[in-house]
Amino acid sequence: MASIRKRNGKWQVRINREDISVTKTFLNKKDGETWARLTEVAIERDEFTPKTKKSTETLGDLFDQYNKEVAPLHRSKTTSFMLASLKSKLGDVRIDVFNARNLAVWRDERLKEVKAASVLRELNTLSAMLNHARKEWCIKISNPVTDIKRPSAGASRTRRLIDDEESKLIDALPALYGNILRFTLATAMRRGEVLSLLWSNVDLEAGVAVLPLTKNGEMRRVPLSKDAIVTLKQQRISPIQSIAGRVFDVTQIALDKAWRRACKKAGISGLRFHDLRHEAISRFFEIGLNPMEVSSISGHKTLQMLKRYTHLKAEDLVKKLG
Repeated sequence: MASIRKRNGKWQVRINREDISVTKTFLNKKDGETWARLTEVAIERDEFTPKTKKSTETLGDLFDQYNKEVAPLHRSKTTSFMLASLKSKLGDVRIDVFNARNLAVWRDERLKEVKAASVLRELNTLSAMLNHARKEWCIKISNPVTDIKRPSAGASRTRRLIDDEESKLIDALPALYGNILRFTLATAMRRGEVLSLLWSNVDLEAGVAVLPLTKNGEMRRVPLSKDAIVTLKQQRISPIQSIAGRVFDVTQIALDKAWRRACKKAGISGLRFHDLRHEAISRFFEIGLNPMEVSSISGHKTLQMLKRYTHLKAEDLVKKLG
């Protein structure tokens, strides 16, 4: 029996029958149901031939197919960029000769260009594509990602706001961007979550903001502190309102540019916008919230994931110790 599910506005149809597993994506559910019926009949009659790749074809072909059929279904919009980067160096490698040695050479060269964390993300994307090609497209290909040494990502970032950096940034940012900074510190939302937040998903009376679909694929209800509500009320009376109903009518590119200008103007170095989420989560712990309470706000699924973002200030812990 075929399974049909909707993902990001498209319908993904999957058929699993004994040793045959095939998946196809459709814009229209009815088209998917028709394809599923015809394919299952062909399998019953032993007339179905799964799509395969010739051994002389290249990884570039797989990158193109994965980018077309699978990447659009991902919540993260960086998959396509990573696929393009991988294809530029590995695209000409033939499937039948791709092995750990090829990949190890790429890894070493790539580490000269970007940080280990970026290489790890690209390796994860490559591994996901190879597994998908083997399982879903019935392509005979190994996954050498599991055979090579993965670079160490090093210590996680511990950058937090220090001294009067928060007030300096607010002074250096235009009012709208200053509100984004305040709201992020009050809610620990990710940048994409803040910029995509709709007024229709904000209940000021109940003090809750609803995020229908987050990075981990689930809905999250974010409690709003007094500071967050004050910021939203200021934003509500803004003379410029988004036609699409967004709370903060700003693009990611515009925010990045404003952030860099503000940091330069304020004389602040080594601070990324994402560090505000780190700062907010750490502050939640410092005011006494327990890990389960913090994870319900931040959306982290495991406490280990949450730990990466939490770096309490030793000075504050001294006060608690007495």
